[in-house]
Amino acid sequence: MSDEIPADIAKLSFEDALKQLEDIVRTLEAGKGKLDDSIAAYERGSALRRHCERKLAEAEARIEKIALSADGGVRSEPAGLS
Repeated sequence: MSDEIPADIAKLSFEDALKQLEDIVRTLEAGKGKLDDSIAAYERGSALRRHCERKLAEAEARIEKIALSADGGVRSEPAGLS
């Protein structure tokens, strides 16, 4: 399986991707779908999970960039700038 995230998923916010992933999990847990549909849903769920993990990693990196400035105030650097 590729690590590439489909374009439609890459455009989703973390919250929207998580909602879709939760819906897929509920559907798969119900076990009432056709096998091919379940496999396709599992594949999409896997891509949604990777997207959510990446979004969380990006957020974590941004939070780590927040540091106390010399005068005790908070300084934040935009993610990706070093």
